[in-house]
Amino acid sequence: MQLVVARVGRAHGIKGEVTVEVRTDEPELRLAPGAVLATDPASAGPLTIETGRVHSGRLLLRFEGVRDRNGAEALRNTLLIAEVDPDAKPEDPDEYYDHQLMDLDVVLEDGTEVGRITEISHLPSQDLFVVERADGTEVLIPFVEEIVVDIDLEKQRAVIDPPPGLIDDRAEIASSRDAENSSGDTENTSGDAENTSAGDEA
Repeated sequence: MQLVVARVGRAHGIKGEVTVEVRTDEPELRLAPGAVLATDPASAGPLTIETGRVHSGRLLLRFEGVRDRNGAEALRNTLLIAEVDPDAKPEDPDEYYDHQLMDLDVVLEDGTEVGRITEISHLPSQDLFVVERADGTEVLIPFVEEIVVDIDLEKQRAVIDPPPGLIDDRAEIASSRDAENSSGDTENTSGDAENTSAGDEA
C-alpha cells in the first residue's frame, strides 16, 4: 500500500536541495538515498533521493535530476509517497504506522465511546489523533502514553485516559468556571501542559 512519508518544503541553497516536512517515524528507512518515491501530484515524480542531510534540525533532500533552485522550488508542496507492506510493523512494539491507527474506535477506560480516528496529525512536538465524534464534531487527542493508555489492534480500539477538559463539552467547562467564579476565587492558573510525542507512521 502507498503512504505519504513527507511533504516537500522550500528550496535550500542553489544546488537543488529542499527542506521536507517528515511524516514518518522511520525517515532513515523511507527517505534514505536511493529510495524511489511516488508523488502527488503524480506528474512531479517518481523521484529518486540522491542525498540527505540534517541542517539546523531540518531534513534536507536532493533528488536525482534536480540541480538548481528553480527545479527545487518547482517541487514545493509535493507529497512524497512510499510503497509499504500492509503487514509490516515498526521494530518498536510501542510504535504504529498511520494505516494501523486509522478508523480505530476511541473509548475511555470504562468503555464509554468517544469517537473514531479519522486522521493522524504529525506536528513537530507530538502526534495527534483527529477523532470524529458521533455528532460530527472533532476532538484532538495527543498521542502520548499519559493519555493513550492502550492500542488494541485486534479489537480495533484505542483506550484513552484524558485529562479534565480535553474531551468535555464546552457547556460543562463553562458551568464549572461559573461555579468557581461564584465562590469568589479569583486566582487563575494556566492549563498548559508539556507533551511528548509517542511516535508513529510509515
